Amino acid sequence: MATLEECTTALEGLADRLASLDHKADFERTLSCTIKDLDVILRGTFKDGSFVDIAEAPKSDGNIKLTAGSDDLVALCDGELNVAKAWASGRLKVDASIMDMMKLRELLK
Repeated sequence: MATLEECTTALEGLADRLASLDHKADFERTLSCTIKDLDVILRGTFKDGSFVDIAEAPKSDGNIKLTAGSDDLVALCDGELNVAKAWASGRLKVDASIMDMMKLRELLK
């Protein structure tokens, strides 16, 4: 089981990766990630092609809501776990509008 610090670091790594992309999408949405095995929620904001303001949150209230285990979150952010396979196998739950999912997919290409 990954620690809260490892999960936060993984999301910060994702933020760094998004900031370095050439195709920054016009996409401003909040993302909350419920980490099941740590019983914690991390929340951040996609803004100007980056993922910023990552912090613990009292509730899952983002425009995009993810639910995953700590190890799966770290693997997803590190690119070691395929998002589609994780979702299809039930290791990742995604709650977002179809438009938000399409924009998020564009950012993560």
